[in-house]
Amino acid sequence: MTAMASRVYQSFNPPQPAKREGALKFGILGAAGTAPLSLIIPAKSHSEVIVQAVAARDRKRAEDFAKAHGIPEVKDSYEDILNDPNIDCIFVPLPNAFHYEWAVRSIRAGKHVLLEKPSVSNATEAESLFNLPELSQPNGPVLLEALHMRFYPALSYFRSLIDPANIAHVNAVSMIPWWMTGKNDIHFNYNLSGGSMMSMGTYNFAALRVLFGAEPEECLSCDVHSYTDGIHDKCDYEFQARFRFPNGAIGEASSTMNGPTYWTPSHVTVTNKETIVPDKRLPESHVLVQKRELTLHGFIHGVIWHRIDIKDVFEVRNRDTGKIVKRYEEKSQKKAYSFQEAGGAFADLPGEPFWMSYRHQLEQFVNRIKGRETQHWISASDSIAQMKMMDMAYEKSGLGPRPSKTFN
Repeated sequence: MTAMASRVYQSFNPPQPAKREGALKFGILGAAGTAPLSLIIPAKSHSEVIVQAVAARDRKRAEDFAKAHGIPEVKDSYEDILNDPNIDCIFVPLPNAFHYEWAVRSIRAGKHVLLEKPSVSNATEAESLFNLPELSQPNGPVLLEALHMRFYPALSYFRSLIDPANIAHVNAVSMIPWWMTGKNDIHFNYNLSGGSMMSMGTYNFAALRVLFGAEPEECLSCDVHSYTDGIHDKCDYEFQARFRFPNGAIGEASSTMNGPTYWTPSHVTVTNKETIVPDKRLPESHVLVQKRELTLHGFIHGVIWHRIDIKDVFEVRNRDTGKIVKRYEEKSQKKAYSFQEAGGAFADLPGEPFWMSYRHQLEQFVNRIKGRETQHWISASDSIAQMKMMDMAYEKSGLGPRPSKTFN
């Protein structure tokens, strides 16, 4: 417990090395409540990142935000940040409906963009954004969808334990307690591209895609609960979706933003197909069958707490009749708060146990901008595929994909 408390404390109060010459200066669009966790705190421990400026629709709110978080400059508008030659990178934590517009504007202004998830409102916007010609230019802007959990060591290690060809079923579950949201939040505003799938569901869908290493072929079902007051009825506060992946494997995702009082950690469980394990100790008339189940608890915010459970169920069966002669289980656990703790092929990758997933993400973003090797990345095609999966689910639910927002 002491180690956990120390790690979590350092995550939110990290050491602050001196900033290097040539450090990247960030501007934040919007005084968003997610910005401290997503960028401001991780930037403190990165010697090549300075959070330089913020702008909001309400200047007073931006000033209060800047004062609270030690941001040197407050700009009058988002455009002022984009027009500042001193700003290298833009962080876009605005409501979902504005992601596309301000990512496009930022890229056209020659800025690198860290774009809050989900990247945009729908797959049409994703195709347009990630195929902007500026992004394919030599030394052009870098664009990254900030799906932070994909950069965390525990997920990388968990993925290394899995052969997608052996997967029979994956189930990804997440939640937010009822007291953290309300129907008037932006999460439930259709015109702002709200909905639980656009919020927590983004993580669930990403987990399925990462573990299968493939895209879903079909959304088999998507059951949703939404408010029925005629205002918020197109925004789901809870969903359960089933997808068919290649080779007939099934992926399930479920989340609620109206969950029980106590926040339970997210988890994703992978069930493998039965496999025959050679065992020379057995007579010819018997066969040893293994079925493995792996669960990563806390796959979204792993730095707080996570655990990987591995359960192997073995059955000795009569080869001809299939009758079970003997059954036994073997269980083990693993944690990976750093790549060093994950070990093996990961042992030399950068990071500290107190680095939250956002800090790992920031490391890779800076490396890509600086022209260094990136060990993990979310490609343009990956982000487009993510939005296609979300559209697929929303179509099946009957609520329809989130709307595009036009701008001049």
